[in-house]
Amino acid sequence: MDGPQTDSNGTGNGRVIDLSHHLSGEARNRVANPLKDILRVISECPVTDLISMANGDPHHSLYPFRQITYEVPSVQDAPDPVISWRNNSGLAQIIRSYKDQECALSIRDAFPYSRAAGLKQCIDVITDFTNLIFAPPNHHVTLTLGNSDGITKVFRLFGENGDHFLTDEFSFPSMTNSPLAYGVKWVGVKMDSGGIIPEELEKVLVKWDEVKWGRRPHVLYIIPVGQNPTGSTLSVDRRKKIYAIAQTWDLIIIEDDPYYFLQYDIPPNQTHCPPASPDEFIKDFRSTLIPTFLSMDVDGRVLRIDTFSKVLAPGMRLGWITSNKLFHLKLADYIDSSTQPPHAFGQMFVTEMLSEHGWKVEGFCRWLRSLCLDYQSRRDFLLDVFRREVESTGYASVNCPEAGMFVWIEVFFEKHPRFVREQCFGGSPVVARTNTEYLLKELFERLMNTQGVVFIPSSTFAIPENPLWVESDGHVPLSDRTRFLRATFGGTEEIIEKGMIRLGKGLLEFFQD
Repeated sequence: MDGPQTDSNGTGNGRVIDLSHHLSGEARNRVANPLKDILRVISECPVTDLISMANGDPHHSLYPFRQITYEVPSVQDAPDPVISWRNNSGLAQIIRSYKDQECALSIRDAFPYSRAAGLKQCIDVITDFTNLIFAPPNHHVTLTLGNSDGITKVFRLFGENGDHFLTDEFSFPSMTNSPLAYGVKWVGVKMDSGGIIPEELEKVLVKWDEVKWGRRPHVLYIIPVGQNPTGSTLSVDRRKKIYAIAQTWDLIIIEDDPYYFLQYDIPPNQTHCPPASPDEFIKDFRSTLIPTFLSMDVDGRVLRIDTFSKVLAPGMRLGWITSNKLFHLKLADYIDSSTQPPHAFGQMFVTEMLSEHGWKVEGFCRWLRSLCLDYQSRRDFLLDVFRREVESTGYASVNCPEAGMFVWIEVFFEKHPRFVREQCFGGSPVVARTNTEYLLKELFERLMNTQGVVFIPSSTFAIPENPLWVESDGHVPLSDRTRFLRATFGGTEEIIEKGMIRLGKGLLEFFQD
C-alpha cells in the first residue's frame, strides 16, 4: 500500500496525501483539450476590450431568446411551500434570466461554449451551497449531467480491467452495470437493516489474496442515505468506522447521495419553529442532516455525487461532483473531450434560484425541509396501509426508512407450501439452498399479471457472489436472502393505497396456492 508522498490533492488542511496512484490508465493518459485551454487563457486575459476571433460561437445577437421566465413557489410566504404549491393555494415568485439586463447569469454569458467544470456563476453558487451544508475541507465542484453521468465518469477515473470495486450486496444496477463493460467486477459487502456492515467490509479487505484474485479493491461505491433499494441509512458511528477503514486500506469512497435531502423524523421543534433569520434557518436545517463522508474527509479520498433530480426535477439532468483538486482536474479533462458541460438552461435556473434574485440558499433549504415533510407523509401513509392490508396477512413485513423514496418489503417465503429447503454440505458456499429466488420471480409475475401491481424484486439488485471471497462457515447464500420487494412511496396516496391493497390480495392468493 502506497504511503503519503506529495500533496497533489489540494486539500489545504496540512495533510500530505498523494492519491494519484488510484487513477486508471485511461485517466492518466487523457490529455487536456487544447481548445478548452484557449478558452481558459481568454477568460484570464486582463485586456478589457479584447476582440476574440478564435472560437466558433454564434454571436449572442443571434440567440433566439432575450428573456427566460421561471414561475416558482414563493417559499417565504407559506409555512409549507410544497403543499401550497401542489394545491395551487400558494403564491408564486417570478425569476428571470435576461440577455441584456442585470441578472445572476445572463443569457449572453450562459450560451457560448464553455469549459468542462461548468459556468463560473453556477459553480460559484453551488460551491457556496456545498460549503454551507457539507463544509468539505477545500474540495472542488464539477458540474455533471445528473448523478448517472457523474458516477459513470468517476468509475472510469479509477477502474482498470480486472479491478474489483466494493459496494452494498444489494445495490442500484443502473450504476453497478456501468463499469462491467471495461472489466471491473463487483464485490458485494453484507448489509443489515442499518446498511453496509463495517466489520464485513474490513473482513473482505483483510482476507483478500492479491496473488489469486488480483489487486485488492481500492474503490467503495456507496449510497449512504435512503439507500437504493433497501432504504437503509448509515449511522454516524458506521460512517466513522468505514472512513477509518478507508484510511487504513487506502480506499476511495464514492458517496452517491441523491436522497440526502429527503431525511425524515426530524424533531417537531425543528420543523415547526418560528421564522428565523436566514443564517439561523440554514444552520438549523443543516443540524437536522446526518454528517456526510465528505464532511469527514481529511485526505481527499471522498468523491461526493449530488443531484437536483430528486428535489427539483429529474429531467433537469444537472448535478455536481465534489472532490479534491487532482480528481477535479482529471474529471474536467474527461468532460472537455466527451459530454461537455451541462446545458445552459439548467445552469441558468439553478444560478438564478440560489442567487439574490431568487430563493437564495435559505429559500432552497425551506423548500427542501417542506419536501421532506411531504415525502414523510407519503411514507407514513404507505406504512399505515401496509399494516392494514399486507401485514395482517402474516406473509410480509416492511422497514421504516429514515430517508429516501423506498421501502424494503420482506416476504416470508418459508411459509409457502412449495418452499423447499435443502440441506447442502460441502460444495460452493454461494449456491442456493432454497427455492426462494424462484418463488420471488413467480410472485413478481403474478402480482403484475393477475393483480396489476408492480414491485421490483430484490434479485434485480443483488451483486453476484463469488465463492473465492465468501466464507463458507455459517454463510447464507445471497440467493436465499433475495426475499424482498422494493416499493416507492413517491406516488399519490391513491396509488399507494391501491398498490398495497393489491399486494395484500396477491399475497393471500399466492400463499394459498
